[in-house]
Amino acid sequence: MLGQLHDPDLHLLRLFVTVVEAGGFSAAQGVLGLSQPSISQQMARLETRLGYRLCSRGKRGFALTDKGQLLLKATRELLVQIEQFRQQANGAAGQLLGTLRIGIAENQDSAVSLRLGNAIARFRRRQEAVQLELISAPPAEMERLLLEQRLDLAISYFSGTQAAFDYQPLFAETQRLYCGQGHPLFTAGTVSREQLLEADQVRHGYRFLQGTDAFQSQRSSAQAEQIESVLTFILSGRHVGYLPCHYAEPWLLRGMLRALDSGLDFVVPFTLARHRGQVPGDTQEAFVQDLLAAFA
Repeated sequence: MLGQLHDPDLHLLRLFVTVVEAGGFSAAQGVLGLSQPSISQQMARLETRLGYRLCSRGKRGFALTDKGQLLLKATRELLVQIEQFRQQANGAAGQLLGTLRIGIAENQDSAVSLRLGNAIARFRRRQEAVQLELISAPPAEMERLLLEQRLDLAISYFSGTQAAFDYQPLFAETQRLYCGQGHPLFTAGTVSREQLLEADQVRHGYRFLQGTDAFQSQRSSAQAEQIESVLTFILSGRHVGYLPCHYAEPWLLRGMLRALDSGLDFVVPFTLARHRGQVPGDTQEAFVQDLLAAFA
């Protein structure tokens, strides 16, 4: 039985909610960034603290016990109350307080950096004493941090498949197909679609397109998620691949990249993502207002 509630207990309860929302131990591995044995050990520790079983696993899959269902409801209510208390306590001083953790996409356009800087400037003109944290990460990592509520906001391209998130559009980025110096298509004249189909293309491991797909050649012996890695493959002169136009521009000017068929361009929407289960306080709401104004 639980006596006093300590921080390790809250950690275990948050893990329990995440496992349930993910649909089981295996599915929660990617969300939590933990191995299945580690998750199992922590769930067993929570059950020991409580004195009863929370779930069962077997041929029928993951399922909560009746007591597990009750604990899930109580835990969700507790986490909401904790966040409300934190926000109310912070707001007692009559100013915006606390820490705001914001995830941002890597290698963003300078124009995007300027707008984000403008949003921060707007926010700093408010009556506030807030610690702002900017955290650069790939989109899949940002989704994991948002699910764990280790980020308050995230700005990137997302799959749009997470039901736990709210998305607000901010801007769009054009991606174009390129090859590097030394590639057979680099010095070719007009490049045909048949030639592109035969090219060895870098595959992007994270699916971020909604509705339409980018061009896919018939060959691929390279895969990368981060832009720097895609560029490295292209600069090898052995692969073609997609890059954001703003990111490729300096390499084009140096004569080390060639843009291929612009008719194969596609647009990636960048959005502001927030966790539906996180109760937004005054600090977060104020920053979101300033952010949307800066990108309007």
